[in-house]
Amino acid sequence: MRERIRDKGRLQDILDYSENVLQFIKGVGYEDFVADRIRYYAVMKNIEIVGEAAYMLTKEFKDAHPETAWEVVQGMRHVLVHGYAHINSITLYDTAVKGIPQLREQVSRYLSETDWSEWEET
Repeated sequence: MRERIRDKGRLQDILDYSENVLQFIKGVGYEDFVADRIRYYAVMKNIEIVGEAAYMLTKEFKDAHPETAWEVVQGMRHVLVHGYAHINSITLYDTAVKGIPQLREQVSRYLSETDWSEWEET
């Protein structure tokens, strides 16, 4: 059973690992991204961790924040872990460049706007 008390830490993980992705991808075009295997796999692993942290959030938290595409975030994690042989590099790059900034913005807002004392006690 997932605990509400862990939601804040999991959101912080999403924020931290999203920031890693943004640092790794900053100023890097698609061709350079796929050519740099270390960068490619660093981005992949950090997106995987973002998805795992999202997966571990309570259902109540995700239900309370439906504007975030939690199922898409979690689905990307499942593909990276279980479908690793079929990862589409364009999708991975687009996720890093477009999806992660949006998710980071939403999670940052959740961290600052949530009354954590109230949330954890409910």
